[in-house]
Amino acid sequence: MRNFFLCSAVFISLFIGCGTKNIAAANSDGYDYLSRQFSLKITEKDNLKLYDTASKWLGTPHKMGGNSKKGVDCSGFVNAVYKDVYKKTLNRSAADIFKKDIVKTDSSKLSEGDLVFFRTDKGDKKTPNHVGIYLKNNKFVHASTSKGVIVSSINEEYYKKAWISGGKVK
Repeated sequence: MRNFFLCSAVFISLFIGCGTKNIAAANSDGYDYLSRQFSLKITEKDNLKLYDTASKWLGTPHKMGGNSKKGVDCSGFVNAVYKDVYKKTLNRSAADIFKKDIVKTDSSKLSEGDLVFFRTDKGDKKTPNHVGIYLKNNKFVHASTSKGVIVSSINEEYYKKAWISGGKVK
């Protein structure tokens, strides 16, 4: 009977002490969970902290100038994830991140955690107004103005036309 209570106490404390996403990310089921969240095959070779952190933002609505899970814009989202995952603070706008925080790279050389930059309006085609975080297999996570935080492909026609550059954070 004593062992039953001890085992129950350990199970309950583990279950209550961890959010379900954190439990998932800590074991092989976490790879399946994150793979479903991002429609990508996530393995132990991937940066689980990046995927777990970004997954907690999925579905957050867009809010210009926002930087919380109540509402966030693209650079606010990138900053929040980078601060949590990489312990780095970036500039606040996509244009300033592009100018000051990265070393440019082209799309064929992107790796997990790199930033991707786009011009989604008719402004200066060399100055980005949108930024996201590259995952893998041409997918990136970002705060879209119409759908909030989502995963998209840089191969979608919209993003192909808006593409400026990728960048590795300094």
